[in-house]
Amino acid sequence: MQTIFTHIQSLFGIQNELLPSIKGHDLNKVEHIDQAWLLIEDDRILDFGSMEHYPSGNYDKDINVSGQLVFPTWCDSHTHLVFPKTREEEFVDRINGLSYEQIAANGGGILNSARHITNISSEALYDASCQRLEELIRLGTGAIEIKSGYGLSLEAELKILRVIKKLKENYAIPIKSTFLGAHAYPIEYKENHEAYIQLIIKEMLPAVAAEGLADYMDVFCEKGFFSVADTDRLLDAASKYNLKHKIHANQLHNSGGVQIGVKHKAISVDHLECVGDEEITCLLNSTTIPTLLPAAAFFLGISYQPARKMIDANLPVCLASDYNPGSCPSGNIPFLLSLACTQLKMTPNEAFNAVTYNGAAAMELKHEVGSISKGKKANFIISKALPSFNLIPYSFGSNLIDKVYIDGKQF
Repeated sequence: MQTIFTHIQSLFGIQNELLPSIKGHDLNKVEHIDQAWLLIEDDRILDFGSMEHYPSGNYDKDINVSGQLVFPTWCDSHTHLVFPKTREEEFVDRINGLSYEQIAANGGGILNSARHITNISSEALYDASCQRLEELIRLGTGAIEIKSGYGLSLEAELKILRVIKKLKENYAIPIKSTFLGAHAYPIEYKENHEAYIQLIIKEMLPAVAAEGLADYMDVFCEKGFFSVADTDRLLDAASKYNLKHKIHANQLHNSGGVQIGVKHKAISVDHLECVGDEEITCLLNSTTIPTLLPAAAFFLGISYQPARKMIDANLPVCLASDYNPGSCPSGNIPFLLSLACTQLKMTPNEAFNAVTYNGAAAMELKHEVGSISKGKKANFIISKALPSFNLIPYSFGSNLIDKVYIDGKQF
């Protein structure tokens, strides 16, 4: 079935070349066509152009979107969407002066969620995750990565990963799954870290691989969590099961996570609040994508990532939400765009490319989503009537999304 969208105010985010990623100053370039049309066939983009060259034909549907913008759906490459319950009590603890590390040391944080995973059924966990995923799709997310990491035991980690697999099977958007058993040390291994590392290597990884439950392996490489040496061993073990690598790196300290990620050719290193010249140079000599999560920095009240310095150094900066119950209980990408512009001093164009094309690249999905390109999935957003894309990050308290199309169908 062919559907043509006509009189588009601006068809935004056109990409005619399949690049590894968009780097440096090129992030500020977004190709667009004003007064445009977009033709889709079934679940794919067939063609597009200016209304001056409108292709007359007998289409199944002709939809006039006069005054509205059309652009690709967001590609959110870092989330922890599958979790048992919210943690608003820790939100109050932080207001009362406790740090993220203090809350974790007191058995809160990741360990709090891990306790509740054991008490929730797979069905209830799936239903809660469906509600969150559908909310994000309505906000424009059309591809997403979801991590485990709130189980911290063999059965609980498998429970989360099986829920992610079921989401993959039942939703049309591309979903990538990441095994994050190395998210924290469980209480019972507090004094015996080596035993938990061995559990991951000898029991969790083989079980995850046997069921084909993960695309990636992630490690929280941070002071008080997993050291560089621990991360090195864990990623070596993951390679034996053909799991590619991602790393939580340099969130709270200059942890060495960037360097170990580059050593292991990680697809991305994520967080990066604590980044200096050494890390930037290391990333420049790699294919690893630096992924910034400013909504987590906003919620925790910590320093933001040095995005301007990274972009000016010609890095392919990516943005993602970090949606999780502890440090970022939101997957709202339009708000993320506002944060990127106001706090990271990124331009709207840079932020847009970082959470569309580069987000797709950080999930190895750039051939399918992340831009308006012939042959890609018809995953796109129709805004409300707007003069330009800039109004989306500018209007941080307004929902300016009118419709979301996934695989050519309105969600």
